[in-house]
Amino acid sequence: MTTAVIGLGNMGRAVAERLADQGQTLTLWNRSPAKAEGLGGTVMPTAYQAARAATVTVSVLANDAAIESAYFGPGGICSDDLTGCTIVEMCTTSPETAQRLEREVAAKGGQFVECPVGGTIGPARDGALLGLAGATPAAFAAAQPILALLTRRLEHLGPVGTGSAMKLAINLPLMVYWSALGEAMSLVLAKGIRPVQAMDILSDSSGAIGAAKKRIPPIRAMLEDGEPGAVSFSLVNAIKDMKLMEALAEANGAKAPVIATVRAKAEAALAGGWGDYDNSLVGMFGQQVRE
Repeated sequence: MTTAVIGLGNMGRAVAERLADQGQTLTLWNRSPAKAEGLGGTVMPTAYQAARAATVTVSVLANDAAIESAYFGPGGICSDDLTGCTIVEMCTTSPETAQRLEREVAAKGGQFVECPVGGTIGPARDGALLGLAGATPAAFAAAQPILALLTRRLEHLGPVGTGSAMKLAINLPLMVYWSALGEAMSLVLAKGIRPVQAMDILSDSSGAIGAAKKRIPPIRAMLEDGEPGAVSFSLVNAIKDMKLMEALAEANGAKAPVIATVRAKAEAALAGGWGDYDNSLVGMFGQQVRE
């Protein structure tokens, strides 16, 4: 089977590497073709050509602007006939955007699956993502063999829109935690407790969620030497997701005061030049304490 991968940033490249390792023949497209180097697939001149040459296309895009360009720009996925093609979008976006993509792909004769994922570059490379799919039963069945290669758990939640909602729900408490961690540290650092000691105790207590176990070492390093380290999920993208959470809550007739407060803190860090840092560091903004 030939599989297309659209978007070869850090996450898209990990997805492509995983699929290649699992024996998939790849067609590839990225706005900057140089990012396809070393992947071994066939680099196509347009996103449409990459998708048309494949049975299933996995699109791994950063945001709605990238979606607009890759689907509807010159040579975009939806620029011509898609009969026999299944398009999977992994970008975390709004249910409304995902539903629009489904309509546009169907209008060209194709099938569409939204499948935002839980997990970052390492799990993508290992095929250990959490897949949150929204699709018709037929579209999900067509995409399932490829998605199974990328995921440790793959859930079909219902029609398109349900996957986006579930992904935003998963991300919301995580965003809150990173900011709360900063407030927790401020309580102890102000009393002279060493950052390394405080972080070690936190990581060995109920004060550390599962995701924090891997992120505490770089957070601790940030406190010690001010270096932000590697990025799995940037603050810019986190703010994008928080805005989507607030919009979805409003559309559902609810309020989201907790995530609104967290977003305000994140945007202060963004204004302070932290936009390209990993989102897990946001709670440390204004607390660069060195031993």
